[in-house]
Amino acid sequence: MKLLKLVAFGAVAATLTACSTADVVSRNAPLDSPRIGAEVAPQVLRDYSLHAVRFAIPADMTVSEANSYYPIADIVWRGDPLGNRSEQISEMFQSSVRAAGLGLTGATPVIVDVELVRFHSLTERTRYSVGGVHSIKFDLTIRDAETGEVLEPTRRINGDLPALGGYAALAADNSGETQKVRIIRHLSSLFYQNMTGMTGQGQTALTGS
Repeated sequence: MKLLKLVAFGAVAATLTACSTADVVSRNAPLDSPRIGAEVAPQVLRDYSLHAVRFAIPADMTVSEANSYYPIADIVWRGDPLGNRSEQISEMFQSSVRAAGLGLTGATPVIVDVELVRFHSLTERTRYSVGGVHSIKFDLTIRDAETGEVLEPTRRINGDLPALGGYAALAADNSGETQKVRIIRHLSSLFYQNMTGMTGQGQTALTGS
């Protein structure tokens, strides 16, 4: 019986020692050591010039014109007169990519594919009271314009932007800083960063209605 107890104790001690050793090794590993199974970000040599923009909105996306605080829909937009919201959003995205492209003078012409995932801006009721967030998400793919080869695989971009509310929104409108102007400028900067790896904008000043 004593022998069995000693064997059992030895097995437990060995197990604890192994766990402790593994933990110490893990803690003391260099910070740049890759973890097993971790996805390593590809190193992309960006030397682009903009050739074309292709923007798409999935056919099953829902649009709301309800003037509630938070309509349940994929697309909510009030920064243009009542009309085809998909076309209005497409124009904003294409303007943003083209503006960002003015700062690209690289040797590789590229096609920028953008597919909308969500564009949920503010209704009149929300904007002129509490404000909120322009919730904007899309998928971005960059292709070689000459070969069609995917240079940068599709990745999800979070383009959320704080949205003004109340008197701040009214003051912004009066100074020309409309929702449309602010969103196009924000998206343009975002596209420039994603196509160059640098922050800032290499384009002329944007105007909007």
